[in-house]
Parts: sequence; C-alpha cells; structure tokens
Amino acid sequence: MTRSFPLRRSLVVRLTAVSLLIALGSIAATAWLAVQTTTRAIQQEQGQALSGDATIYTELIGFAAANHTWDQVGPRLRELSAGTGRRIVLTTLDRRVLGDSGGEPVTLPVKATASVDPLHVDPVLLPQAGTSGIDPRAAGPFRLPADERGDLDGLAKKAAACLTSFGFPSQVRAGPSGRPQLTGLDPLAARYFAAKCGIYDLASPTPTEQTALDSLDEAVNRCLQAQGAEQVKLGLDFDALGVADQGPSRACVDSARRAQLTPFVAPPALLFTLGPGGSQLPTFTLSKENLTRILAVTGGVLVLAALITVLVARRLSRPLRALTEAAKQDRPAPVKSRDEVGYLAAAFNDLTARRERIEEQRKAMVSDIAHELRNPLNVIRGRLEAAEDGHLPFDRALSTSLLEETVLLQHIVEDLQDLAAADAGRLRLHPEPVDAAELAGHVAAAHADRAAEAGVTLAVEPTGETALDADPVRLRQIVGNLVTNAVRHTPPGGRVTIRVSSTVDVVTLAVADTGTGIAAEDLPHVFDRFWRAEKSRSRQTGGSGLGLAIVRHLVQAHGGTIAVESEVDIGSTFTVRLPKPDFRGEGTGVRDAQDVQLPGAVAQERDGGGGDGRGQGDAPAEGDRRAAAADRQP
Repeated sequence: MTRSFPLRRSLVVRLTAVSLLIALGSIAATAWLAVQTTTRAIQQEQGQALSGDATIYTELIGFAAANHTWDQVGPRLRELSAGTGRRIVLTTLDRRVLGDSGGEPVTLPVKATASVDPLHVDPVLLPQAGTSGIDPRAAGPFRLPADERGDLDGLAKKAAACLTSFGFPSQVRAGPSGRPQLTGLDPLAARYFAAKCGIYDLASPTPTEQTALDSLDEAVNRCLQAQGAEQVKLGLDFDALGVADQGPSRACVDSARRAQLTPFVAPPALLFTLGPGGSQLPTFTLSKENLTRILAVTGGVLVLAALITVLVARRLSRPLRALTEAAKQDRPAPVKSRDEVGYLAAAFNDLTARRERIEEQRKAMVSDIAHELRNPLNVIRGRLEAAEDGHLPFDRALSTSLLEETVLLQHIVEDLQDLAAADAGRLRLHPEPVDAAELAGHVAAAHADRAAEAGVTLAVEPTGETALDADPVRLRQIVGNLVTNAVRHTPPGGRVTIRVSSTVDVVTLAVADTGTGIAAEDLPHVFDRFWRAEKSRSRQTGGSGLGLAIVRHLVQAHGGTIAVESEVDIGSTFTVRLPKPDFRGEGTGVRDAQDVQLPGAVAQERDGGGGDGRGQGDAPAEGDRRAAAADRQP
C-alpha cells in the first residue's frame, strides 16, 4: 500500500529545492562578486590608463596655454611617452601631424583620444578650468613683466612676514601670470589684517593687468550692450565688481576672454595615445593581481557552495547510512523521518520483524515435523523390536496397528507434499461440474460413523442451486478437513452442520459446530501450520496441525476465500466461498493454483499463514484420502 506524506517532506522535493537554492545562490554570489571584483579591477586598470592619459592631456594643455604655437612640442611628447609608456601623436584638426613621440608613421584611429584646446578644456580631465572651460594657465595679456612681478613679490613677502608676526603664517606662490599669491591664509585673519599688512596694495592691478582688464571690459560691455544688459567692470578674478548675480555677464565674460587669449595660446589640436607598439586600438588586459583576485573570489564561492552541498548531502544521507548499517547488522533501523527514507525504514523494520517471525515459525515447523514423524516411527519401531524379541506375536492385531501408524505417516507426508506444492505454485486442479450440496452429503456420509462414535449429530442443510466448476477431490478434501476438525472439537451431544447455499456468483459452504470454540486471541493463528490451541504434544486433542493450512491453499487455488467466526463454549463456523464461473485455463482443462490474499478480518494472511486456534484437523477419512491419493496419481 502506498503511503502518502506531505509534498514538502518528500526527499526528491527537498533534494531538488536544496540543489536549486545552492545553484542559484552560488551563481548569484559568484556573478555578483565577480562583477564587483571585475568592475573594481577594470576601474583600477582604467584609472591607471586614464591617469596616464590625463597626465598627457594636462601637460599638453599647459604647453598650449603657455605657447602660441606647437613648434617646440616634440621634446615634451617624448618625455611624456617615456613616463607613461604610450606613443603620443599630436595633429591639427585636419590630422596634419604636429608631433610624434615614436618613430615610423602609423595609421591613426578614427577617433582621437582627446581634443587639446586650452580655451575649451574638458572639466573632467582638468577640474581647475571650472565652468568657463578656460585653462587658468592661459595668462595671455595678463602675464606680468619682470619689474612688476618683482614689485609684487616684495609686497607679498612683507605681507606674509606681517601676518606671521601676528601668528598667522602664510606662504607666497606665483600664479600663472606671475602674480604672487598668499596661500594658507585664514580668511578672517586676511580681512582683519588686510590694511595693517598691506594686503590691499597686493590686490591692486598693475599697469599691465589694468590695460588687459580695460580691454576685456570693453569687449564684455559690447556683448552686454548687444543683449541690452547693464555695463560692468571686472576685477582680477574676472567677476563683475559690485554685481551679486554673475550669471547674466558670465557668457559674455567667457567669450571675451577666449577672444582676448586666442593670439596668446596654441591652436586646437587632436591628441592620439597609442600602445607601446603603436597599435591603433590598444587592448585592455587585466593585471595579474586583478586576475588572481577574481579567480580567488570565484574559487571561494565554489568552495563555499561545495561545503554547503556536502553538509546538506550528509544531513539528507544520514538516514540512508543508518538504514544501511541496520541492514548490515540485521537490526531495526532507527529512522523516524516522515519522507521516502522514513517510510523505507519503516518497511525495512516491518520486513525484519516479519523475517524474524518467519524464521521462528520455520524453526518451530521443523521441530513439529520431526515430532510428528517421530511419534509413529517410534511406535512402529518399538512394536517391531518387541515382535523381533518375541515379546509380541506377529498376528493380525500387530499388522493392523503397524498399518494404522503407516497410514498416519502417509497422511503427514501427503499433507506436507500438498503444502509444498501450494507454496511452489504447482498445486494442480482438475475442475469439472460439481454439485456442492451433493458433495457435502457424501462427506457427511463418510464421517457419519466417526460423528456417531463421538456422540455428535452431523447434518447437511442445502439451499438453492449449488452447482459450480471445481476439483471434486480437492473440494471433498476441503469439506472433509473442516468436518473432521469440527467433530473433534465438539463434545458429545453437540451438533455439526454443513450449510450449502448460493448467490448469483458465489457458492457458500459453511461448517458450523457447537463445540469448544476458539479464543479471540487465537483466531489470527487458525491457519498456521502445526499450530494448535492446545500447546501440548499430545495427540489426544488434535491431528498433525496441517489440515486447515491445506484447506486455505485449496480454497485459494479455486479462487475462493475462507473465513472463521467463533466464540468460546458456543462454537465455530468456517465459511468457504467459491466463485461459480468456470475458472479453467483456456484449452487445458487444468489451472495452476496461485496464492491468493484472503479478505476479511479473521481469515487473513499473517506472516505467512493463519490458524485454527483449536487444533487443526488431519486429512479426511482414510477412504477419502485413498481416493484422493489415487486421483492424484499420474
């Protein structure tokens, strides 16, 4: 019978779920870590590459801001190439080469690395340019002559010394135009000590700067006038003086500055940075350190996934190992899980217990067979030895006694042969049309003398049409065994009744008695071999203990069922139900017997058999057995 269990407890479902979770987790973790590590590695590698390109770009922008031509850029390109490991080519906007750090000419890529124009700077590569996009190193007309620079340097040093005396040290640094600037100066201190230390004098424009500012103011105001905006005046920081919002004038200031600086800076150029060998499209290759890091991360995830898989597999396989050890040691498996393995363990434990019971029954059966055969053999041997020694005469009484014991041995051997044939599936039937009521009458007549001798009334009660197809010899053996068993266990004055009835499909043979009955705890054993309710080895209360076991197999061979109902001191009823349809094999007239699971709550298979509970009857009367034996002869 298939046992159902919750789907979530299914071993297959759990293994599948765990495998999927581990696989998904491993893939997700590996992918995420690999992406993160690779991204960082790429960013690092690209950062290093861009750092080299940014260095080249910054240097060339600075060169362009300080020179009005590219004529002397060659030495600078070679220096940058030596420091970055790149081949650097600088061309005009129409791709005429202005400078090349390498030797042989190369075919330049379609897209330039960057455009080098100090008046239109990429703020990402050069943040100092601010929003104007003008390189602050492009001083142009604001570049100070030596005399003005010297005067300002003197003022700057005096101001720095003054501030230092008040506890505010600062340094002097020259700006792109040559104007000195105070660095490291606290804003509050600068405002407070501006007059005392001459900082205002240092902030005043020089004649050169004032001339450049006047020219710039004129250009800016022309732009603003064209836009209908108010006129402004610029300071050295190129902001409109006294104007809070610098937005309206910013575009005009930037355009005017570019126009003013154009004659003083180098014209725009295209920058090409190539690989060391001059390759047009430099390949991107991770460094060994980053490759090692990525491999380590991936390997770590795989190892972690393997460890989790091993732990889960060990946990899931622990019941299987316990079951295997139990099988090796031939003991019950201590597995209580509610899944396939748990049900397998339960079936294994049931099988182990059943095997132990069968083994105990086998040992008991061997002992019973030896006992049953030894009793008549001992009698035969004893009487023959007594006759041989002259203690008993060789007369008819002795031969009759020996014949009775021999017939008993024959009965036991034939019963064992029948059971062996049934167990092997070789019990042969020879079915033919039979009237069950008539056959029951013949059995009653054959047992009448024995019943009368026991003081038991034996009767037949037929009802309805009782014809069926059956093996008459085997059917007589079935009814005879049941009647013999009933007579033996019915006290004098009792009654044994053979009831024969039928329905559309079934013929029922019931043997009821008013005997001693069977205890409820003994009912499950009524069809066990060699089993008797009276546990002694005495032969006064029972036969060989094989009769009912044979009855069960013969009924099953006919495709029928047998059941028993009993109450102690009231009596027992054995009921045989046989199908009416013809069950013969097609074209053979003979059907092999098959073991059939008996239905019902009483007559059911238990560890290989059922039982009587009172003591099983022997075979039918001797005349019946001889007829049966003769019929079975080939």
